[in-house]
Amino acid sequence: MFKVILNGINRLDFELSGKLNTEEMKLALDELESKSKDIENGKILYEIIDFHLPSLGAIAVELSRFPSMLKLMKKFDRVAVLTDKNWLKKASEFEGYLFPGLEIKAFDRGQKEDAEAWLVS
Repeated sequence: MFKVILNGINRLDFELSGKLNTEEMKLALDELESKSKDIENGKILYEIIDFHLPSLGAIAVELSRFPSMLKLMKKFDRVAVLTDKNWLKKASEFEGYLFPGLEIKAFDRGQKEDAEAWLVS
């Protein structure tokens, strides 16, 4: 399951739980594009509750939309990732180096208040 929630005028909250299939990935990316269309200097709170690798079809969908996702990510300044998996924390923060102008910081899931404070600092 993947939820995209508009939280104010410049913040999106994502929730990821379980394994995404092809159709769920399409819906998630459509919702992400739709809800971020008017965002500038945005923030994302991304909570990974129960991570499973997406299906191959879901990965193919994500890769097919890579150019539009790159453009979309330019709308955001900061992403706070909440996860209890150390490898996801490291991977998330590494991804921040791949997107100039986007700062990504990982937090334990129990540090939601800290993550939200960092997003607005």
